[in-house]
Order: sequence, then structure tokens, then C-alpha cells
Amino acid sequence: MQLTRQLGLGSVTALVIGEVIGVGIFLTPANMARSLGSPFWLLVVWLVMGGMALSGALCYGELAARFPEAGGGYVYLRRAFGPAVAFLYGWKCLLVMDPGITAALAVGVASYVAYVVPLSAVELKLVAVGAILTLAMVSMAGLRLGAGLMQWLTAFKLGALGLIALLALVLRLGDWSHFVPFIAQRPGSDPLPGALAPGLVGAFFAFGGWWEIAKLAGEARDPARTLPRALAIGVTAVTAVYLLTSAVFVYLVPLERVTSGEAFAAQAGETLFGRAGGQTFAGIVIVAVTGSLLALLLALPRVYYAMARNGVFFKTVAAIHPRFGTPARAIALQAGLASLLVLLGTFNQILSYFVFITVLFVGLTVAGLFRLRRGGAVDPGYRTPGYPVTPGIFLLLVLLLLFLLAGHNPTQAALGAGVVALGLPVYFFAFRRLEERTPHDLDSYDPAGRSG
Repeated sequence: MQLTRQLGLGSVTALVIGEVIGVGIFLTPANMARSLGSPFWLLVVWLVMGGMALSGALCYGELAARFPEAGGGYVYLRRAFGPAVAFLYGWKCLLVMDPGITAALAVGVASYVAYVVPLSAVELKLVAVGAILTLAMVSMAGLRLGAGLMQWLTAFKLGALGLIALLALVLRLGDWSHFVPFIAQRPGSDPLPGALAPGLVGAFFAFGGWWEIAKLAGEARDPARTLPRALAIGVTAVTAVYLLTSAVFVYLVPLERVTSGEAFAAQAGETLFGRAGGQTFAGIVIVAVTGSLLALLLALPRVYYAMARNGVFFKTVAAIHPRFGTPARAIALQAGLASLLVLLGTFNQILSYFVFITVLFVGLTVAGLFRLRRGGAVDPGYRTPGYPVTPGIFLLLVLLLLFLLAGHNPTQAALGAGVVALGLPVYFFAFRRLEERTPHDLDSYDPAGRSG
């Protein structure tokens, strides 16, 4: 039994937007504004990182059109650089990043629930685990159900952010003088160009996750058209939302009063909604993060499913639920590992060690597009606009981010890369022979999406 193609353009676009817009937009602008101290440079950073995300999304769109199978980056790296590199990507996703990010978002949901309803430390963990397990069951119960819920959550999320902007402007709750001076930095801000480094890194992570939705290519209808359009529309919409939301926050709260992300959101909420502002904002954040968490549980397990079908992971994980048509065991695996990390409470520091290597793999995936084009692969029906400039710009910005991340904490970057490298002996001694005996049905594809 195999996955079926049932996602249309609207569903995939909602998944892109829902995955990306999480708690980051409520916290990141504060840190960026405090460091940059200028509305102009805040705008520049958002536009640069939005352009980077769009160029990367256009490249992933072509990769998804070429290989419309479940697994996303795992499939593209396998075709471009071979099974060993792809295994290392899956190794990193399975053991650290996927359950770690899932656990982090679940704890974020629980933390904001605790802002509305007081919770003890134990209760907070139970709420986080409950969120993971509930959304995992939604993901298992059918992609159509999960994607439908995702569309509603995304609509609510965008509607709430739009309402914030509308209330702020119509009721004139802010002051346009907060944008003056527009270019010059405020006293106390970090000097340029040093201030750009944390701003660029923060904005990149606010956009993080758009690449994950390509893992659902095996379940998209007409993926050669649907995936590229959904990625481009989704990233463009996110960029517009981030620009608007940041502008409204600056309109409501002067840069001189910005202290932290939490305080920034609370100040904006109090200005908009009075004493109930904090709780209202908490409710909006809960919905925003729940949408991102659901998108993760829908998309990420497709990597383990793809690995198992290729013979580089336990075969049982490739099983499709006979009734719901979802990779239920792969979803259960991610949910179980994430729940364990929540209960142990040790994932945040560990997760930070793998940020560098995650950015590296995203860059390597886009670089694979050059290799695949030279290999004379079948025309996918969609090609990246502006090639080779588009992937070139993306890779230059990835190199800049890698430099900034490694310079900020070289020990974290080196340890994360070292742990991922330990996957090589695991691959060669445990899975290589099994892979050689496994029919690689993921390696056969049809750009029109008829295979799989």
C-alpha cells in the first residue's frame, strides 16, 4: 500500500504558511528592533531574508517537481549526492531536529496555556505531551483531515494578525512618530554592521521550516505545478505578514521601550486590548504555534517513511495504515521521541547544537540542483526562475549565515557536525547491505506525479 495524492494548492499553501508562522513573529521583531535600532534596517533585514526564503523555495519547487515523492530533502540529497549523504540528513532529522523542534513547539504551546491557566511544572509537561499526542492522532487519522484543520488554523492565524493591524490603525492606538528617524539608529542600539548579524539570524529562523513541506510531495496532486506555486505563494505571504506585523508593533511600541520579545508582545497586547491584552495575545500565540506543530507532525515523518522504503531504516516504519492511508508508524515514532524529550526536559540546549548543520543541509540540497541539471535528468515541467542566479543568491546567503553561526559559537557548530558524522559508520555497517537488497521504488518517478 502506498501514499495517495490528495493535497491541492490551497492545502499545501496553508501548510507552508502554517508551518512558518509560529511564535517567532511575536518574539523575533523585538530582538531585531532592539539590536538594529532603526525601522529602515528592520525593513531591510526582513526583505533580505524574505528574498532568501523565496529564492530557496523556488529551488525546492523544482526539486519537488523533479522528484515528487515523500521525503523532501532526503530524496533530493539521495539523487544528487548519493545514499550516504541522504542517510546523514535523515539521521540528523530523526535523532535530534525533528523530535527536538516538535518538543520545543509543544512546550511553547503549554507555556502560553500556563499564561492563561496557571499550571505546575508537571502539568505543563502533561499539556505539552497531550498536544503532541492529540495532533499526532489527527495526522494519523488522514492527511485530508490534518490538512483541513491546518487550513482553518492558518486562516485564524492570518485573521488574528490582520485584526491586530486593523485595530491598531483604525483606532489610532499607536504613533507614527515611532518611525522617526527612519534610517538613523537609536541611542543604545548595536553599531552597524555588527547589528545586522543577530538580525539576519533571527529573521532566518522566523522564516524557518518552509523547506519541510516538500516532504509531502508524494501526496500532492500534480506536484510539478502544486509544490512550486504553493512554496512561492506561501513564502511571499509570510514575508508580507512579517513586514506588516513588525510595522504595527513599531507603531504601537517605540523602539526605545523594547526590552525583550515577551515584553514587546505584552506591551503591544496591552495597548490593543487593555488589561486583557496579555491573555488575548497568549490565545493568538497558542493557535499560531499549534498550527506549526501540526504542520511538523504532518510533514516530518515522511522522511523516516522514505528511509524505510529505501532500506536504510527499519522496514516496519514504511507501513501505511490500511484505513487512513498515512505513515502512522513514522508519525508515532516522531511523536514518541518528542514526548520523551518533553518529559526529560533537556532538548533546548541539545537542539542548539544542530542549527548550524541544519542550515548546511538546506544549502547542500539547493546546491544539488546544479548537479542534477548537469546530469541531464528528465525535464520536470517546472524550472527555477532566474537559474542559476536564484540558487546562487540563496547559497551566498547560506554561506553568510553559516559564517555568522560558526563565529557566534564554533563549539556548538563543531559538535553538531561531529554527531551527524557519527551516522556514517551506522550507515555503512548497519544499513548499506540492507539497502542494496531493497528495491528502490522511490528512485522511480514521474514528473507528473503518477508514480509512488
